[in-house]
Amino acid sequence: MLPSLRHGIATLCSRRIYLFMMVIVPAFCAFFFLNLMHEGLPLKIPVGMVDMDHSSMSRNIGRALNASELTEITEDIESYNKAIDRVRGGEIFGFFYIPQGFQEKALSGRTPTLSFYSNMTIFVPGSLSYKGFKTIAVTTSGGIVQTTLSSVGLDSNLASNLIMPLRTDNHPIGNPWTNYSIYLSQSFLAGLIALLVLTVTTFTVCQELKAGTSPRWLEIAGGSMSKALLGKLLPQSVVFISVGVAIQSVMFNYLHFPLNCPAWHMVLAMVLLVLSCQAFALVIVEIVPNLRLSMSLCSLIGILCFSVAGFSFPVDKMYGAVGIFAYIMPIRYYFLIYADQALGGLPLYYSRFYYIAMLVMLLLPLLGLRRLRRRCLHPVYVP
Repeated sequence: MLPSLRHGIATLCSRRIYLFMMVIVPAFCAFFFLNLMHEGLPLKIPVGMVDMDHSSMSRNIGRALNASELTEITEDIESYNKAIDRVRGGEIFGFFYIPQGFQEKALSGRTPTLSFYSNMTIFVPGSLSYKGFKTIAVTTSGGIVQTTLSSVGLDSNLASNLIMPLRTDNHPIGNPWTNYSIYLSQSFLAGLIALLVLTVTTFTVCQELKAGTSPRWLEIAGGSMSKALLGKLLPQSVVFISVGVAIQSVMFNYLHFPLNCPAWHMVLAMVLLVLSCQAFALVIVEIVPNLRLSMSLCSLIGILCFSVAGFSFPVDKMYGAVGIFAYIMPIRYYFLIYADQALGGLPLYYSRFYYIAMLVMLLLPLLGLRRLRRRCLHPVYVP
């Protein structure tokens, strides 16, 4: 076992691509993404305002829009057509339109119309600007109704209760700050690590087949395919796990992401994620022992993890033929553990099946070891 392990460490140190893919890429992406999402939620979306009324009420609406944490009026636009051109050009993400005679109609009870337009092509800023516009429109509408009721002699407190007879008390569970980074960063960076593990593992094994050095590799391991794989992949496992745990430490300790469970629950999940992704890559190599094809398959599967594994769209709402693939991807179970343990703070008992699923994946490569050993003994390079 020791000669095989030394061979694996020598292979790991022989090419700069390993250092780049296993350390530099995840470290750079973690820094970039966590810094990009540091505020947690995009604030002060640039929007415009078309004020055709130029009244005290329309100016109050403009001040309210600027005071909102979601929107910031960067342009006072003269007409509807120019505002549409600004939205199409990407200069603003929406605009608020106040028609001429708005204040006069509002005070006389003639039901004026407030219009707002949001660019939903870019979903996040579009939806946030829509939310800010709608909040101001509803607040303005309520203020006009309260003013009208008070002007006819109704008590202001009673008028306020008639406008809003029911108050809601919202309690977002798991992420009360509605911080996008708490949700996106964990899933994105874990998915990135899974993608890198898949590709590096495939490259490591198939490179021996491509170069024709696999017989020598097996000879060093005493002819045992399992020892050869352990010696080759164990150093990589240590590096990937160390990088993954370091990223977790930054998120949970430095950035104070919610961690409503003992830290070792998430560390164990990261360990199993790396090992199960290596096992998954070995299954692909055993089925398709070709460097180009197996790396293409692993890259495709790794990219699909971001959409099929259920990060942003519920698996049970996907087409059955597509949703079933979520349950064969290790990253799916890591994400469920994160949601249950770190965010939900559930007892470990309720996440046991997710840990077991990743443990079972470690056994899958055993089914094809003989086939891979035969190919290693008689390597045939297929370009």
